[in-house]
Amino acid sequence: MIDLHFAPTPNGWKISIMLEECGLPYTVVPVNITRGDQFKPEFRKLNPNGRIPVIVDRDPPGGGAPLTIFESGAILLYLAEKTGRFFPHDLRGRYRVQQWLMWQMSALGPMLGQNGHFSLYAPSRIPYAVERYGNEARRLYGVLDDRLGESGYVAGDDYSIADIACFPWVMTHKAQGFTLDDVPHVRRWFAELRARPKLQQGLAVGRRAVRRTLDDEARSNLFGTRPAGGDAPGGALQSQQLDH
Repeated sequence: MIDLHFAPTPNGWKISIMLEECGLPYTVVPVNITRGDQFKPEFRKLNPNGRIPVIVDRDPPGGGAPLTIFESGAILLYLAEKTGRFFPHDLRGRYRVQQWLMWQMSALGPMLGQNGHFSLYAPSRIPYAVERYGNEARRLYGVLDDRLGESGYVAGDDYSIADIACFPWVMTHKAQGFTLDDVPHVRRWFAELRARPKLQQGLAVGRRAVRRTLDDEARSNLFGTRPAGGDAPGGALQSQQLDH
């Protein structure tokens, strides 16, 4: 059994989708990130960085004590290796998937997170930030569109953890003011993935409508405005952008 410490964000949905796709038994442990659960000592023991998702695998390969893993990319790689699914066995295939997974982790997720923050949640509009992150988000959509014009899926001809990592972030496109009509290859890929029953089940985990008006406590917990001692770094939501 796997414990999934989870909140309904793109990074959280990556793991619930993967668990459903792999057919692994798991229990959801809700983490209310608007109320600061991620900063509690018991959660920080699981992830010193105070971010979801985290898994605790109580039946790791080879047996032994439960295995705790944080960071969504690391969790995807672990689950792929544990199950032998959605990750190629050949050297070139593995690194194609890994490089696009790292692209999502280092580029698509953070830039869409920053664009979403400054476009949707910042207390005052900062034109430079809106333009800078909006332009970078559009550029990254273009990179993804070019890639999907060459192959059926993000990392090649087969559905992989690279697709699972990218999909929940692309799912935020409407809220962030983008249309997939501008990126037809992404639109084709997005529609195909969204029709997958297991992916839909993964998205259904913990789904809720996010309040458009956040109270002061929620803003403090989500956006890194906690007082000294709260240990919330600036831009806390850049990799945990909430969805509409």
